[in-house]
Amino acid sequence: MTINCLIIDDEPIARRGMQEFINEVAFLHEAGQCENAVKAAVFLQSTSIDLIFLDIQMPKISGIEFLKSLENPPMTILTTANPDYALEGFALDVVDYLVKPVAFNRFLKAVTKAHDIFELRSRPSGADNQAGYFFVRSNGMYERVLYNELLFAEAYQNYCILHLPGRKLITYLTFRALEKQLSSSQFIKVHKSYIVSIPKIDAIEGNVIRIADASIPISRSLKEEVKQKIVGNKLLKRP
Repeated sequence: MTINCLIIDDEPIARRGMQEFINEVAFLHEAGQCENAVKAAVFLQSTSIDLIFLDIQMPKISGIEFLKSLENPPMTILTTANPDYALEGFALDVVDYLVKPVAFNRFLKAVTKAHDIFELRSRPSGADNQAGYFFVRSNGMYERVLYNELLFAEAYQNYCILHLPGRKLITYLTFRALEKQLSSSQFIKVHKSYIVSIPKIDAIEGNVIRIADASIPISRSLKEEVKQKIVGNKLLKRP
């Protein structure tokens, strides 16, 4: 699968460097370049883009402001000479954050993460997948995960920790990307940082879900929805 990319940067040298990096990676295709956010907004209205390389410090409208203005932004890799914006960028669910001057090996790591997310989004969702499993990249290799062995997933900065019986996998996937792919009939988001497997729940005590030895918080805003979906009509009542 080819990922269509857009470069947004006010510096010609930076755009050219990113273009050269994109041309070195087989699964990337440069669909265009824009020197500011205004031109980028127009470009996105007419062209389908999967991934944008977005400079933060641009005149008039910063990359952060531009990203916040997009209703359904493509996958985004931020690029900047200033590392101070990293936390704000990750809060916007960006794929990665590259500090200029960007080394090719660091660029390759970022776009490989984007490729994994792109492939996951392109697959049939969660438990509806007849294969009953999915692959994630972890520790430099692809690992198979059975849907019915995933206990819960935990957001960790811009990564995800998959909790499985007897092991954990730290993946390059973002929490939001994983949430979109897990079947809503089998998994439920119970907190901004946790998705749990409904069949694996052992107990609910107050605002805490217990799965095996783990205690997972339920956010106040999701409590009623979680209770209804998990317990629902399965609660036995006295006649």
